[in-house]
Amino acid sequence: MHRFNMTCYWTDFMAVSLYVRFTIAKRLILVFAVLLLGCVDSYAQDNQTKPNFIFFLVDDMGWMDIGANGSSFYETPNIDGLAKAGVRFTQAYAASPVCSPTRASILTGRNPARIKLTQWIGGPGNPDYVRNLPLEEELFPEILQQAGYKTAFIGKWHLNNVAGEQKFWPDQQGFDINIGGHYRGGLYLKNSYFSPWDIPNLKNGTPGEYMTDRLTQEAVQLIDTLKNKPFLLYFSFYSVHAPFDAPADRIEKYTKKKEKLGLSDEDRFAEETIDGKTFTFRAKQDHPTYAAMVESVDRAVGTVLNKLKETGIEDNTVVIFFSDNGGLSTSEGTPTANTPLKTGKGWLYEGGIREPAIIRWPGKTDSGRVSDALITSMDFYPTILEMAGLPLRPDLHADGKSLVPLLEKKADKIHDVAYFHYPHLSNQKGSPSSAIRDGDYKLIVFLNDSRLELYHIKNDIREMHNLADKLPDVRDELFSKLKKWWIDVDARFPEGYTPG
Repeated sequence: MHRFNMTCYWTDFMAVSLYVRFTIAKRLILVFAVLLLGCVDSYAQDNQTKPNFIFFLVDDMGWMDIGANGSSFYETPNIDGLAKAGVRFTQAYAASPVCSPTRASILTGRNPARIKLTQWIGGPGNPDYVRNLPLEEELFPEILQQAGYKTAFIGKWHLNNVAGEQKFWPDQQGFDINIGGHYRGGLYLKNSYFSPWDIPNLKNGTPGEYMTDRLTQEAVQLIDTLKNKPFLLYFSFYSVHAPFDAPADRIEKYTKKKEKLGLSDEDRFAEETIDGKTFTFRAKQDHPTYAAMVESVDRAVGTVLNKLKETGIEDNTVVIFFSDNGGLSTSEGTPTANTPLKTGKGWLYEGGIREPAIIRWPGKTDSGRVSDALITSMDFYPTILEMAGLPLRPDLHADGKSLVPLLEKKADKIHDVAYFHYPHLSNQKGSPSSAIRDGDYKLIVFLNDSRLELYHIKNDIREMHNLADKLPDVRDELFSKLKKWWIDVDARFPEGYTPG
């Protein structure tokens, strides 16, 4: 008689069960592996499609300091080449005629008047101003960080108080890497661009190493470090800000060029009377050391662009070129000329706030296009967000608008009106003032004596013909808009001025 062997059947059952479970597990592992590889591939593709960003910010470079905008004395082939490969803006405005406020406006997307940072940090008050870029401001590099970008800062920061703490430095406000960014706004400790500089976060070079060249080396090395992930490299030059200093061979080149021009002081300088005061300004460019500094910036731009090409990431890297205020033409050595623009750094005339601006966005913009659309330094914040495929944050970049519609030729303009507020006396002899650009008209209000000047910028880029008395309706309409804006941003004014 056959006996039922429970042990045998149980053993067979367990074997079959284990086999089935093992088979299912293998299939699940295979499915999981396929899904994981798909995610990794998707992440890799996402990393490849997210554009990198190089932001070149030059200190004190005027609108006319590049060949693409008309300079014949300075030589800027790399910057001009960038313009030929991208979009050059002819009416790009800094938010302020001095450095710190504009630098804050780029990073925050907010007008300096709105955040009360209206003076170069360390400059005189009246009215008082914020002396540290507020930590509660959410800067665009912080948004990029949250989206997986690696962010690096190189060079001049000048967005915290001389006696300020390191908590206000770049590495505490959205930058993973900070090379040289600290409170000091210039190379005044040794009054030289040559090492030793004794700057925090930047090791001194060999004696005689030139600052602009050193920062360029740092930038190239960073690109090698960051190239495998989406990144932002914010390259903030100390040049072409004083002290005026450059390698001897570069100066010699322009000394010879100056001699060929044969300009006399009567040719290179002119006088202008503003508010009853006569001052001298440089009318023609021929300063050899300043020219050598401009060329050094251009070399830096070329070296970085070549590095992008060498590493194979050129076609996936957006390049932005801008300056923080107009060229220095009315004081402190008057090294450059902004002609045909009026005055320069420290003034709300065109020479003080109109800047060279170029954006190259490979595959998205036509090469060599020139745009006359009015844009501002606050616009870079939302532009970069949109380029990166991130949602716009008008709650943060309250005064900036994305330039993407302009770059993609889906719009001819993004701003009808732009506002400027510099309620301080400047080192360059500029008076406390506020301004509005509305269409082709621009109204400047001088806050020390309530004087109004109205110009038709399209027909009078030199701002020679004050139309305030001839066009009272236009004058009053613009002044009314400006006063409403003052209320909106809670603008501060120098002692003795009552807005009304």
